[in-house]
Amino acid sequence: NAISQSVYDDPLQPVTQDETASVGGMVTLTCRVAASDNSSLQWSNTAQQTLYFGEKRALRDNRIQLNRSTGTELSITIGNVQLSDEGEYTCSIFTMPVRTARATVTVLGVPDKPQISGYEDTVQEGGKVTLTCTSSGSKPPAKLRWYRNQEELTGRPDVVETNPDEATYTVISELTLTVGRSDDNTLIGCAVDHPSLSPGEKWTEQPIRVLFTPDVTIQPQNDLPREGEKFIIQCIGNGNPKPTSYVWQKKDGELPLMAKVDASFLLFEMLNKSDNGVYLCQADNGIGKMQGEYTLLVQDPTAMSTSSGVDHAVIGGVVAVIVFILLCLLIVLGRYLIRHKGTYLTHEAKGCDDAPDADTAIINAEGGHSGAEDKKEYFI
Repeated sequence: NAISQSVYDDPLQPVTQDETASVGGMVTLTCRVAASDNSSLQWSNTAQQTLYFGEKRALRDNRIQLNRSTGTELSITIGNVQLSDEGEYTCSIFTMPVRTARATVTVLGVPDKPQISGYEDTVQEGGKVTLTCTSSGSKPPAKLRWYRNQEELTGRPDVVETNPDEATYTVISELTLTVGRSDDNTLIGCAVDHPSLSPGEKWTEQPIRVLFTPDVTIQPQNDLPREGEKFIIQCIGNGNPKPTSYVWQKKDGELPLMAKVDASFLLFEMLNKSDNGVYLCQADNGIGKMQGEYTLLVQDPTAMSTSSGVDHAVIGGVVAVIVFILLCLLIVLGRYLIRHKGTYLTHEAKGCDDAPDADTAIINAEGGHSGAEDKKEYFI
C-alpha cells in the first residue's frame, strides 16, 4: 500500500493509504492526523456520499461499520466488498480551510474454478488431443497454466474476453498434445494464477486414456523345466484395452501333440527333450498385434535349479572351512605334545650319572631302593 498523502509540516493534514480487497472480502479505511483541534474527521465514498462523520453513521449501509474514532483518527470497515465499491474515497477534516486526503480502493474479481473441455473419448497412441481451459470472473484477467502430472506445459497464449454485464474477464487457453502409451491415465491439469488466490487454490484435472498395442512377454511357471514333469508358460500382454486373442506357435515347427493351448497359457503335461525350441505368442487387443518369444530347454530329471546349486555351493564352502580349521588345530596340538615329550627324569634313572662305571650304572638303573637294602648288614 502506498501512502497517498504526507503530513509534511502541517499536523492537521489527514493521511490515508490505498487499499486492495477481493470480492466478498473486507477492506479497512483509516484516516489520521498528527494533532487535534477538536475538528471532526469524515469519510466519503466514490459518489461523495458521507459514510461517517466522526462516530456518526451518515449512510445506511450495514456493510460499512465504524472501527475506531478519536480526535486524531477515523477508521471504518467495508464488508462483503463488491466490484462497485472500487474507486476513490475521501477523508476530510473541517478546519479553515478544509483539508482532504484520498484513498483508492482496488477490488479484485475472484476467478471461477477453471473448466476443461474438448476431451470426449479415448485417444489412440500417436494421436492428438486438444483441450480448452476456461475461467470467468477475474479482475484483472487471470492467467491459466497447464500441467501434466505436476509438470508445467506450454499452451497457446491466453484469450481474454470482457464480460458484458460486469467489469470482469473470461480467460481461455488451449493445449494440444500428441499422446503416447506413457500418457495413459495421465492427469492434465489447469490452474488459475491470480492475485486474489493462493497458489494452487483453484485447479481442475482431466484424466487421459490412450489406446495402444500390447507389449508381450512370456513367463514360465518356474525356471527349471525338467523332463517328465508338467510345465506351463503364460503369455502376458500389457495394452489398452487388454488383449482378447492369443495365438501360440512353435518357431520352425508345429506345436507338440502333448502341448495344450488355454488362451494365454501353454501347458505341457509331460516334458520331453523333443519339446525344446522357441515358442511364439501373438497377442491382439483390437488396436494392434504384438509377439513375444520364449526359448524352452528341457533339463534332465535330476537337474537342480540354479538357486539350489547356489545353496549347495554355500554349504560346501562352509564345511570346507570348518574342516580346515580342525586340521590346523590338530597340527598345532601335535607339535606342542612332541616338544614337551621326555623333558623329565623318571625315578628309575636317578643315580646313573653318579655311577663310577657302566656296570654300576646299570645296576643302579635297575635297582633303586632294593640296591640300598642289599647294602644292609645283618649280625647274628
